[in-house]
Amino acid sequence: MESLLVSTGVIALAEIGDKTQLLAFLLAARFKKPWPIIAGILVATLVNHGLAGALGAWITSVLGPGVLRWVLGLSFIGMAVWTLIPDKIEDEEAAVAQRFGVFGATLITFFLAEMGDKTQIATVAMAAHYANPLLVVAGTTLGMLIADVPAVFAGDKLAARIPLKLVHAVAALIFFALGVATLLGAGAGFGF
Repeated sequence: MESLLVSTGVIALAEIGDKTQLLAFLLAARFKKPWPIIAGILVATLVNHGLAGALGAWITSVLGPGVLRWVLGLSFIGMAVWTLIPDKIEDEEAAVAQRFGVFGATLITFFLAEMGDKTQIATVAMAAHYANPLLVVAGTTLGMLIADVPAVFAGDKLAARIPLKLVHAVAALIFFALGVATLLGAGAGFGF
């Protein structure tokens, strides 16, 4: 259960101000059809983070416990630094939205925007850290929805009221704490 709660909270915080949240704002403003956008976010995130969770589980099976602890600990600390760097939406990702329907545009742009994004990398790391990658994927998907669904409904009005620097600092602090805890041996009961 810890893996579900931690992955939900960390991703929900890390997603605030992320390029996919900006993409949610953009799609909502352009199409004004929230339900197909939310469905596209859900499916894209499940597929993307499902692949990331599988990669994390595979990494656990390949790396020895000592190496895995250092890789994960340093990855979480790297995520802390990366979280402090704000994202900007790419023009190409926004342009895809004009060629497909609302659901298809959201599905494609979200999937592509998440490739190599900090939330995808965090999903890989958390799936490798925790013994249950399915709960991690469920948590990271829920975290994405917690951050992005309000963006779809509230649009730019909500973005102006959220102190993004504070949210990013809290998310970075959580990633840093996970990294330090991992390096100090937290999770030893999970085999690393």
